[in-house]
Amino acid sequence: MKYVDFRKFTDDNGAQPIYLFEGEEAYFREKGESLLRARFVQEPTLDYASFDGAALKGERLKELTDALASFPFVSEKRVVRVTEFYPSEKDYETYLKKTFEDPPTSSVLLIVNGAKPKAGGAQLSKKPNVTLVDCGRADEETIRKWIYVTCKREGIYADGVTCGKLAAYCVSDMARIAKETEKLLCFCRAEGKEKLTDEIVDALVYPDSEYKIYELANALSRRNYGAFVKILNELSTKGFNELSLLSSLSSYFKGLYETSLMKGSDREVATALGIKEYAAKKNREQAAKFSTNELLRIYGDVYTAIGDIKCGKLTPQSALKTATARLFFAN
Repeated sequence: MKYVDFRKFTDDNGAQPIYLFEGEEAYFREKGESLLRARFVQEPTLDYASFDGAALKGERLKELTDALASFPFVSEKRVVRVTEFYPSEKDYETYLKKTFEDPPTSSVLLIVNGAKPKAGGAQLSKKPNVTLVDCGRADEETIRKWIYVTCKREGIYADGVTCGKLAAYCVSDMARIAKETEKLLCFCRAEGKEKLTDEIVDALVYPDSEYKIYELANALSRRNYGAFVKILNELSTKGFNELSLLSSLSSYFKGLYETSLMKGSDREVATALGIKEYAAKKNREQAAKFSTNELLRIYGDVYTAIGDIKCGKLTPQSALKTATARLFFAN
């Protein structure tokens, strides 16, 4: 199941014997563990144990199974956590199989892995009694759902458009989305508001610099010079100097150009470029607004302006103005 469905699943089904939180999104892994500990462990000092999976090889795996076999002292369940746990199939068959097939009813095994097992490793997600919680990078729909469910849980309504705006402003960074959502909910409660609106998001959440660069590219695709200059001025008040603005634009349009040349799914493009799948999807959508030759020209104009600064031909202020003029009026 996706992480956003995990809380309701636990509410409806109670404690499961083995949980596997697997995926690169640390926020989901940490929150999932915290929820289980808060729900089932009343005395962490006595009823919680943690292991480093890298240290558990061969005979040492008995330390893990022995910890699971111990009864809780005070708490409803004894929770045993192991991180980055990738046992071999041989070790699973020798030391773990019995525990997975017939887990103790008084304990919960919590496996927290940032990656999937390598070839030859035990496929823990397919073993008996394992509840898999997918903590991979969330797509846009999953993030909107998370924001919606989190607000609903607090009695605040947020529609899909508003949830999408918050996700976009935070460029789908779950750690920041969680903080901004908490801030917005605090504001709504303090003001007695029952609905989270676009206006509230605009007033309280400043878009991430990556999102502002995305907006710059949108303004350029629309040939909206006024909007482009306004966004540049906003960024300059947020710590961006002329060289950093040009460098960000150069990097962004280089990425759009590379994306425009690639085939395959969003996931395949993301893997090839070393970026998030969400970023690959957005890059492809935005690259489609330009021709490939136009993307190359824009990248070249901005890169030339950076070179003019570094060789002393232009001041940073003049280079940014010159690049802007080229982008909008070169033809």
